[in-house]
Amino acid sequence: MRDTDDIRLVAHYGNAQKAEKHVGYHHPDVVLMDIDMPVENGLQGLRAIRAAGSGVMVLMFTVHDDNENVFQAICHGASGYLLKQMAPEKILDSIREAITGGAPMSPSIAKKVLALFAQPFKRSEDLQALTAREHDVLSLLVRGHSYKMAAAQLEIGVETLRFHIKNIYAKLHVNSKSEAVVKALQNRIV
Repeated sequence: MRDTDDIRLVAHYGNAQKAEKHVGYHHPDVVLMDIDMPVENGLQGLRAIRAAGSGVMVLMFTVHDDNENVFQAICHGASGYLLKQMAPEKILDSIREAITGGAPMSPSIAKKVLALFAQPFKRSEDLQALTAREHDVLSLLVRGHSYKMAAAQLEIGVETLRFHIKNIYAKLHVNSKSEAVVKALQNRIV
């Protein structure tokens, strides 16, 4: 990507770990973050940038359009989600959109997000069946914690956390972390 009249490339890094270390130095308005990178992937980098509290907008810019990556990025605070097959001028428009307060998404990603939230609001009986600890675990997952981070926060082992997650999946009738997070958000349990 080259500079334009209103957009300037300040740095380029081959992995998220290097990018997150230099966000504070360069103070960019927007970071384009790929998911597939060596050393530390883009989702880990996104979490680290959010944890640092810099306020920079992070647009995921990747080939991955699967539900798990999309929803992990959204849960971790991505400002938008763009697929790499976009035309260069559309990418620049998406950066401008983010800067002006928008949440740019490739059309196919926006369709996935809308489909997930299209179900009518209803309070699920399954969600009421969660124990207090399962509710705590689910709340941390919704806030974007990894299993390791959630276990540390709750001061339990990762295997104990996995036990709680297995129970959550069974009670919510879901098969993945992203499905559990979506169901919790849809039903306003957290």
